[in-house]
Amino acid sequence: MKIKAIKTFPINIGFGSQLVIKIETDAGIVGWGASGLSGRELAVIGAIDHFRPIIIGKNPLQIGAIWQDLYRGQYFEGGRVLTAAISAIDIALHDIKGKFLEVPVYELLGGKQRNYVDCFASLRFTSEEELIHRAQVLIKEGWKVLRLAPAEYEENSTMVFEPRESIAKISKWVTKLREVIGPDPVVGIDYHHRLSAPETYSFLSKMPKGTLDFIEEPIRDETPEAYESLRKMVDIPFAIGEEFASKWQFLPYIERGITQFARVDVCNVGGITEAMKVAAMAEAHYIDLMPHNPLGPICTAASIHLAAACPNVAWLEEINTPAEQPGTNDKTFYPMQPRLEGSKYIISDEPGLGVDFNEALAASKTFVPVETPRLKKRDGSYTNW
Repeated sequence: MKIKAIKTFPINIGFGSQLVIKIETDAGIVGWGASGLSGRELAVIGAIDHFRPIIIGKNPLQIGAIWQDLYRGQYFEGGRVLTAAISAIDIALHDIKGKFLEVPVYELLGGKQRNYVDCFASLRFTSEEELIHRAQVLIKEGWKVLRLAPAEYEENSTMVFEPRESIAKISKWVTKLREVIGPDPVVGIDYHHRLSAPETYSFLSKMPKGTLDFIEEPIRDETPEAYESLRKMVDIPFAIGEEFASKWQFLPYIERGITQFARVDVCNVGGITEAMKVAAMAEAHYIDLMPHNPLGPICTAASIHLAAACPNVAWLEEINTPAEQPGTNDKTFYPMQPRLEGSKYIISDEPGLGVDFNEALAASKTFVPVETPRLKKRDGSYTNW
């Protein structure tokens, strides 16, 4: 069996965009993959155009060798664009191999260690009332883990974000939420690297101990030492890693005990091949995976197979919940996709990933790149979204 073609499908779906790829073989078996570099799909397509002549004609079952060739086969190794492309290819190759052997992808990774994967609900809110209402809806529907995603800056049409004003407001809202829902639900928050280290300390110090169970990426992650300094200031667990594009980026965060949850993104880190290596490093340091999963059914399926085969998994991210429906799992694009039951994904025994994609529909649509919002402080200076 040999690879004969790679096709790319950038699509607008829900409120955002996705890049799906299809790898075809001369045996008639096809594999689906996805890139996680949201908003830069055209750049990833360019990388895949570079990779195409390298892998056409290769045996798709030799996944590890193809990964090494793609990653190390140029002088400038790595980087988010290249590893997003490698991720999509790697996931598609696992899909092909599972179908060829007539087994689910998790069987290629050592077999499943659980029957379902628990999820946390991503809870986006713009006001205290919306936060509490959506949380109560989720808890009533059986969700036990909530990851808060504040978007209070949308209250003004100018998209102004002032960190000190935000932490004063959000700390009050989250404290009130904990009073309303009680101590049992797990509650974390994602500040989307909008804060500095002292701002993060101030935010956490404004709430009673036990209000939050973890905080996700409050500051930017390029410099591990910055997180180390913050680690010394606060005692709440960190969840870091959704932007990491290799095991090497994870290494200092895992080895130095900087993060307590590894937010590995299988569609950015280098695919299932690289994610399994991150999982092994994390396991050796008693760190659980909390996979990043905001994209769509291909990312979800790949993350489920990863979680099925690893012992050290906390929760998988889920953004399509009873409280919010961003539409990233649109069944017109994905007629076959993972099945969410309550707050759990049942692990499928379908061969490969267990996902299908509507290629004809995607090809009929005009793709429009989607940019992330641009936030600025009141003085006009740029700040992170």
